[in-house]
Amino acid sequence: MKPIHRVRTLALLAPLFGVFFLTELSSAQTPPSSAPTTLPSEMPAQFTPVTQSFDYTRRDVMIAMRDGVKLHTVILVPRGAKNAPILLTRTPYDATDLTSHEHSSHLGPSLHGYDNALEVILEGGYIRVVQDVRGKYGSEGDYVMNRPLHGPLNPTAVDHSTDTYDTIDWLVKNIPESNGKVGIIGISYDGFTPLMALVNPHPALKVSVPMNPMVDGWMGDDWFHYGAFREMNLPYIYEQDATRKNDEFWWTSHYDDYDMYLQAGSAGELGRSRGLEQVGFWRKLVEHPSYDSFWQLQAMDKIIAAQPLKVPMMLVASLWDQEDIYGAIAVYKAVKPKDTGNDKVFLAIGPWYHGQEIRDGSALGAVRFDSDTALYFRREILAPFLAHYLKDDAPKSDVAPVTAFETGTNTWRRLPAWPAGCASGCSVKPTPMYLNAGSKLSFTAPAASETSFDEYVSDPAKPVPFNGRPSFPVGFAGNVPWHNWLTSDQREISGRPDVISFVTDTLTAPVKISGQAVANLIASTSGTDSDWVVKLIDLYPDEVGAQPEMGGYQLMVAADIFRGRYRESLETPKALAPDKPLLYRFALPTANHVFLPGHRIMVQIQSTWFPLYDRNPQTFVPNIFWAKPADFRKATQRIYHAPGQATFIELPLVTAP
Repeated sequence: MKPIHRVRTLALLAPLFGVFFLTELSSAQTPPSSAPTTLPSEMPAQFTPVTQSFDYTRRDVMIAMRDGVKLHTVILVPRGAKNAPILLTRTPYDATDLTSHEHSSHLGPSLHGYDNALEVILEGGYIRVVQDVRGKYGSEGDYVMNRPLHGPLNPTAVDHSTDTYDTIDWLVKNIPESNGKVGIIGISYDGFTPLMALVNPHPALKVSVPMNPMVDGWMGDDWFHYGAFREMNLPYIYEQDATRKNDEFWWTSHYDDYDMYLQAGSAGELGRSRGLEQVGFWRKLVEHPSYDSFWQLQAMDKIIAAQPLKVPMMLVASLWDQEDIYGAIAVYKAVKPKDTGNDKVFLAIGPWYHGQEIRDGSALGAVRFDSDTALYFRREILAPFLAHYLKDDAPKSDVAPVTAFETGTNTWRRLPAWPAGCASGCSVKPTPMYLNAGSKLSFTAPAASETSFDEYVSDPAKPVPFNGRPSFPVGFAGNVPWHNWLTSDQREISGRPDVISFVTDTLTAPVKISGQAVANLIASTSGTDSDWVVKLIDLYPDEVGAQPEMGGYQLMVAADIFRGRYRESLETPKALAPDKPLLYRFALPTANHVFLPGHRIMVQIQSTWFPLYDRNPQTFVPNIFWAKPADFRKATQRIYHAPGQATFIELPLVTAP
């Protein structure tokens, strides 16, 4: 600003000092004809960082796949490494950014923020490799969300299985510091790729650790839950699938997402208004709202179950995973029967949100666990497990086939299988807990009474919020409620007239469950379609001395939603008969919980969970993505509790030896 200011000042003084002054000023600004036209650039043609003082070496390479496409790969080798194992992660989230967190000369700070499991990586001396999957960030090729295996959904010769094979083949041949053993690990999408690596695995792949993996997007992971669409994922779909580098951003139009989604009408209309029809994965979603072959053929539990068990794996599940709560347990259930030697399939279950196992695990929202559960997992379970398979001189691992944290008592359990309840002698028995008249819940079946049902009115114009308002976008800066919402207090919701609750008497003895509770709902609706949300809740005592804010707390232990049109067939939707009591049976997510004496057990039922899930218009339409405003109608919902029409929750009750 200073030179401009000076010229303007002199120009204002020109009338006082004459034309001579202006002439001299003009001539001073005119360069001689012999002056150079540009100044030499201060930047070298290529800058080479000097990193001899670093405690690691960084190598950015492009690894060619069998079809010629090259994938960007970052290799971080600890200084002085020799015969070191390789720990690989394949990601759509930018390998460069994930390995350059602090731009430090030390490996730990460089990985901090992404690899918070530093106890495992640094103390283990692993060569860390992070690769961009094809089509994302520095990698060549075309991106397809959760690219399916070669077959009906993918006619090309390449997929995540072949890309992993080709990558490992290059790594063991081109990293002289390695011992030729590779493990693959990751969370969420990065947990999906370790599952894909198990299909025709490379001989050098010695272990796989899928953590909170994306497994079945329709049944209960990212995109749907039993047919109800998780519309709060629209921003993720928009940003992840629109460009290679995620540089097109979803925008907000309201401070409260609840208002934005409500005013948009249907999820399809909101997507159309934001231009999402340009995005290939979005078009696939709206074309496949039912559990057809598009979803069935890429369900990873089915795919892995069809493979030989060649590589040991540890599946990691979070009890309050707000994104991929279905997948890890589904894979375990599918493949464990094949593990006749009990040495290939391991399971760890922790009291965490999605990915919390590599962060602080002392608490989840208001719920405290008396210790850092995630640190325990990393040090006592993950580290020895990886070392056993990847290090040449590691001792034999003492990791149990299943290590599960028991909430309520806040205790780790070493188990022979899942569900088991205890190390030996316990049994898990499916036991009905019945809804009864008078909002009662008990192990006693309902008797004849004057009231055979409870009812509420579900109004799509006033849907039940899934969490306290305002509702922020997933990934919103500082959006702690998104991480914690599955453990958030449900008492405010329970007071709504469109939510009904059933409660036991105060417990005088502990009630322990291990596994999946199953909702057996006898219900009717005055509409022709309906959603049903069932929540199993631990109701705390009115006062809790050690933690007063937990007095009367309503903690969801397991909860899920079921779209009524799929009652008879997940693949073929069908209108519901109005006002007819029908059975809706569906499993809730896995729990490993003890309801303590002094607590009570509660079941809540509702028909909207918004805006996490799109609204059911409660009028049958061919495709809810395109429901029109006139389709959304109030409905009277009835929950039956009478002999012959008994609604109950089948608890996986643990009985002592």
